[in-house]
Amino acid sequence: MHHNYQKQIEKLREKFLTLGSIVEDRVRKACSAFNGDSLEDIEMVIKSDYEIDEMEVEIEEECLKILALYQPVASDLRFIIALIKINSEMERIGDYAVKIAMRVKFISEHSTLLFPMDYTPMAEKVITMLKMSLDALVDKDADLAHRIFILDDEVDAMRNKAYDIIKKQLRKQPEHAGCLLNGYLLARHLERIADRATNIAEEIIYMVHGDIVRGEHN
Repeated sequence: MHHNYQKQIEKLREKFLTLGSIVEDRVRKACSAFNGDSLEDIEMVIKSDYEIDEMEVEIEEECLKILALYQPVASDLRFIIALIKINSEMERIGDYAVKIAMRVKFISEHSTLLFPMDYTPMAEKVITMLKMSLDALVDKDADLAHRIFILDDEVDAMRNKAYDIIKKQLRKQPEHAGCLLNGYLLARHLERIADRATNIAEEIIYMVHGDIVRGEHN
């Protein structure tokens, strides 16, 4: 049973890492159009969302199966519990990637207005946070997880800056209100991905040390 248990844990870990790679790729592709890159990536992100949804369900089912069959304890139990929550966060990040793709598509189809701000630095920081959260999970690195909290504050500041820029542009170009509002929502969706990466970091700290730090870093 011990051998089978370890095989199931490793299989679960590999499946989740595949999900993490797919989600990170979707976020990168959704953000690539900020620079005017091919909109083919945008269409792919929108149309392939079901893949992430299906994998999220499969991973949750595997976690529940392991809990029922093997009744893990201590660090193994914390790993399974944390993974169930992290799995859900990854699915939501995938949803935000789709929302970003849809906003970019709307702006490109309905207006010649250029993006009122450069979202690239914000997107790069958010993607860095996502990658850090996955690395921290793989390496069981609580210190790396803690560093994500600092970046989250920086992303929040960028979101606030975007709000101020959009508000000024709305006064100058009210005829572009729809696209400008979609522009602000781009920043909002990026900020929400950062929040999800922060939630993942909290779960990793719980997994490694058994400490619940939810909200303590705010």
